[in-house]
Amino acid sequence: MHEVTLLINIVVALVVAFIGGVIARRIGLPTIVGYLLAGIAIGPFTPGFVGDTATISQLAELGVIFLMFGVGLHFSLSDLWKVRAVAIPGALGQMLFTTLLAFGLSQLWGWTVSSGIVLGLAVSIASTVVLLRGLMDNGLLNTPHGQAAVGWLVLEDLATVLILVLMPTLANTTGTFDWQRLAFTLLKASAFILLILFVGKRLIPWILLRIAHTRSRELFILAILAITLGTALGAAELFGVSFALGAFVAGVVVSESPLSHQVGADVFPFREAFAVLFFVSIGMLVNPIYLFNNIGHVLALTALIVVGKSIITLLLGVIFPWQGRTALVVAAGLSQIGEFSFILGQAGIGLGLLDQDQYSLILAGALLSITINPMMFRLIAPAESWLQKQPALWRLLDRHRPTPPPLDESIQGHVVIVGYGRVGRHIVNLLGQMSIPHLVIDLDAERIDEINQRQIPSLFGDASNSEVLTHAGLERARALVVAGPDEAASELVVAAARDISPALPIIARATTEEGIKHLAELGAQDVIHPELEGGLEIVRHTLLKLDFPLQEIIRYMDAVRHDHYDMQVNTEEEHRLLHEMIHAMANIEVIWLRLPTGSPLAGQTLAEANLRARTGASVVAIIRNKQAMANPKSHTVFEAEDRIGFIGDKEQIEAVENLLNEEKATSS
Repeated sequence: MHEVTLLINIVVALVVAFIGGVIARRIGLPTIVGYLLAGIAIGPFTPGFVGDTATISQLAELGVIFLMFGVGLHFSLSDLWKVRAVAIPGALGQMLFTTLLAFGLSQLWGWTVSSGIVLGLAVSIASTVVLLRGLMDNGLLNTPHGQAAVGWLVLEDLATVLILVLMPTLANTTGTFDWQRLAFTLLKASAFILLILFVGKRLIPWILLRIAHTRSRELFILAILAITLGTALGAAELFGVSFALGAFVAGVVVSESPLSHQVGADVFPFREAFAVLFFVSIGMLVNPIYLFNNIGHVLALTALIVVGKSIITLLLGVIFPWQGRTALVVAAGLSQIGEFSFILGQAGIGLGLLDQDQYSLILAGALLSITINPMMFRLIAPAESWLQKQPALWRLLDRHRPTPPPLDESIQGHVVIVGYGRVGRHIVNLLGQMSIPHLVIDLDAERIDEINQRQIPSLFGDASNSEVLTHAGLERARALVVAGPDEAASELVVAAARDISPALPIIARATTEEGIKHLAELGAQDVIHPELEGGLEIVRHTLLKLDFPLQEIIRYMDAVRHDHYDMQVNTEEEHRLLHEMIHAMANIEVIWLRLPTGSPLAGQTLAEANLRARTGASVVAIIRNKQAMANPKSHTVFEAEDRIGFIGDKEQIEAVENLLNEEKATSS
């Protein structure tokens, strides 16, 4: 049998990670917790199958590269600048004080100075994945408070890149600080960055555009992988800087390309898959026996991460003029550590600054803090309520303008639109013109920016994969429109919405005939298939050209939609009824005519005008001042500019038109 050690390790790691992720998600924890526990399960310190740590760790390096590439791809200096008043002093201050506290704790445990510094830096940096998930699940991502937290984290990510560049200087064993080595390290990193930014900024987007013109998806994906991995490897081999820095700079350069969104979509599966292996490899390094024997250290470090970082953030909120809710959201979101802490810890092990037991302590702090983090978000509202009841404390913390009420409490009688693509945009425009309140949910940051500029209420997040729907006020909404093109995601949204609000009218968009049935079974009252809807529109125009009555055509089209676009009439009786119904109404028409100013009919009642006797057509409705009067009484008085609805056959309708035209000519 062929040696398939690599394949076995990949398969086992992914299967165990999948099981761990499902269990974690089922009990309401971030999937990262499941991945880390999966790593512990197949690690060398637990019984059963033992994975090859070296093999999985090499694969995990790809996870680091793709994670940092994603950070660079979505890095926006303009977004960071918008929240600079919170992000810059907050991130720098929090990292400084957290590092000092963790360093002090390490000295009580008898660690070396360098290992204490690495510990402090590792626990000062929060997880991007955990923060974004928490903000999305709680409907906070597109709020000013959520944007401040994201900007704060972007600055921490940038600091991580710089720390990774400078960490080799901490490994100096001569006992004196090697300024020459530091200067040389910074010089090499600067040379690499300048080369990529000035040469790669022109070359890489040009290459991607040329490859895109080949219309080969596989070549485009290969180009992305070659650029990402090649830049990271080149940075390490030629300039002596980390894979992480190389991947980050590559992401920043690619973000300048007009194809950056497609690049992000194509890299996403690789990033997610290898990131899972990265987290599994981290879990494999955890020694549960060491952690059990040092439970006091584990709890102390976890308390520093969860409670200490939160208190530091709130104290910074007292110093700087932030909104109170902003300080609370940031404190909750950043009270954990994750992937970048692991990257720093791994770098520390590689440089001999940490040993495996010390690294296990960092991993345990990450595992516990990530597990606790959802609870921290749930504490935001009660903590805010309690602080507001302590006026002196609240005045210290909230020195900005009053915050608006949460979105889900300030909107009602609205229409919720999931997806702001081409279809969703049309719906939003129509509702806006009709002054119907509406709320948009979308996962695309640029679309959310556009929505916010239009001052339309919105929620940023994946409605199919988070708790964002619970913040859309579905219980008070008039309808839900699921307009996105992803049918699988639409099914999850419809199912969740039906659980939240059983009586809510739901209109959903389908892309396949199977999807029509599934969405209807999940609770969507009206399911629209754009392609089949186009066929129905052709049928409508065809029947109109054949002089069939519009109202009967509309009824027929609604019946087809209700029957999930099944246009077949299956029995002889159905054939006969459809034939008789259409032909019975074939000669009946409804027309709307405007009563011009100065018409002799203005001021007359229906009885005085006696239109039925004069033309044979009947008045069935009048629209006046945007109000409709159905079946007006004989004493109803006509007014100028009324829109009058007549019903009759062709000759009768023509007689009405001739009468009004004659009176118009006479009055003029």
